[in-house]
Order: sequence, then structure tokens, then C-alpha cells
Amino acid sequence: MSVTSPEDEEKRKKAIFDSMSPRRQKHILKKGYKKWDPFQEPKDPIDIRRDKTKRTTKMLVREFLQTKQMQEYSNAYGQGVFEICLGIINDDERYRAMFEFSVWYNRLLKREGYKSSEES
Repeated sequence: MSVTSPEDEEKRKKAIFDSMSPRRQKHILKKGYKKWDPFQEPKDPIDIRRDKTKRTTKMLVREFLQTKQMQEYSNAYGQGVFEICLGIINDDERYRAMFEFSVWYNRLLKREGYKSSEES
């Protein structure tokens, strides 16, 4: 593993920038040249990202839906499962909030003596 100096890295960055089209350069300058990192590692494709249990989104969705009878859910239900699963794996604040609210609401129903959606 070779270690490059900050000067060498800056030279490489400038060379990459200079080889780009003017349109792309303008885009980078708009966002800030200093913030731009051409050496950044790409993110994992969605289909191979895994959660803490080492399962992919597809595996989690399939495993969850197998706990339901096919008559119990629609395409919209399955799509909802997929969306929240993807949002949670990607640590998207919006989906984390929906999940935490759902858990809280389910506990509230149980505490106040109502059937939760799981028990209906």
C-alpha cells in the first residue's frame, strides 16, 4: 500500500479536474473545488448493501413477507415494506422516524389495552 503526500494528491486532483469537460468543471466549482474528492470510494450498490444482520434489503423483505399469508398483503403493502427496509438500511432519518413512531405507537396501544395491528 503506497502512501501519497498531500502535494501529490493535489497534483492528481488538479490533473483529473483539468481533463474534465468545462461543463463538469463548472459543476464542481459551483459545489466547491476544495470539498470535491475525486478519490472518494463509491457507495455499495443498493442490491449488495447489508444491514447489521448481514442481510440485503431483498433478503429482509422476503423474510418478512414470508411471515404473512399472501392474501394478507397487496403490492402497495410489499412496496411499503421495501421502502422502509431500504430507508432503515441506508439510515435515512425519515424512515428511521417512521419506524420509531410505529414502535412507540404499538407500545402505546398495548399499554392502553388496545389490540395492536399485529394482533388484529
